[in-house]
Amino acid sequence: MQSRSFRLILICFLLLLSPACDREKESKEQRALPIVEVRVASVSQQLQAQKNEVTGTVSAVDRATIAARVAGVINELPIDLGSVVQKGDVLAKIGADEITARLRQAEARLEQARRNVDREKRLLEKEAATRSGVKDLEEALRIAEAGYQEARTMFGYTTVTAPFAGLVAQKMVNIGDLASPGTPLLTLESSRRLQIVVEVPETLAQQIEQNAELPFMVPAADFSGTGRVAEIAPVADPLSRTATVKIAIEAQPRLRPGQFARVTLAGSAVTALLVPTSALVSFGQMEQVFIVEENVARLRLVRSGGRNNGMVEIISGLHGGEQVVTANNAQLIDGQPLKVMP
Repeated sequence: MQSRSFRLILICFLLLLSPACDREKESKEQRALPIVEVRVASVSQQLQAQKNEVTGTVSAVDRATIAARVAGVINELPIDLGSVVQKGDVLAKIGADEITARLRQAEARLEQARRNVDREKRLLEKEAATRSGVKDLEEALRIAEAGYQEARTMFGYTTVTAPFAGLVAQKMVNIGDLASPGTPLLTLESSRRLQIVVEVPETLAQQIEQNAELPFMVPAADFSGTGRVAEIAPVADPLSRTATVKIAIEAQPRLRPGQFARVTLAGSAVTALLVPTSALVSFGQMEQVFIVEENVARLRLVRSGGRNNGMVEIISGLHGGEQVVTANNAQLIDGQPLKVMP
């Protein structure tokens, strides 16, 4: 019984002695390390406007998918992919023998109706016809004119023309293909007016105002600028919870429809922690800083954000007011004694 009590007392004594030994060991290690002269700076806090970045696509404001309005075989296609066309230029011709035959038939009926009206009017002057007969023939003439107008309109659909000046961005058919009403033939785009189309989360879309100026960047063109909010969708997509926003931008030679773009949206103000860029030490994929605690270097792993004017934002790992080492910190190790220079 006495032996068991003695063992318990010994274990408790060793447990109490262990932290003291660790502190003594740490103190000995610190005394073994050389003292490094360093300069320090305080972690500053600054209110900054939170920025949110959304991605979008450069597109043409004037963009149209040209489709056939009648059925027939494509006989002519005087354009290629990338061809520049002017308003009214012929894009395609569709062969439709039935429509041609209907037009000729409508022309013949119209001529016949006109001759009948003229003959009946001459007979009326000679009192050899009645006014009701002339009126019936005049109604038949109006019907023939309407039929001819319809046939001529349908025949006009066999020639497809450009609704505006632009370039052929897509070509879906070739000569000899059969077109039917609604069949897409090609896509026409104008590079004179450009826009960036972005899908904005619904929480951010509510903060965007009509005609607001938003900065954007197109990495492929190495171009940055400012655009104007032209359109905002009044409702959000129930599946993606985003709203479509269109931003009008000035046309530039380097900008082309289809390019990837980034748009920056301003958010609410947040408190940012800033330290000099020299305080940040990279170690592989990690970022670290050394803070000063009782003239001893303490290692902190941090995550950095944006950089500006020699300062870097620390997203996590530090607190406001702490002292960070800004010089002679490349070779520091945790626990090394320091001498802070003024």
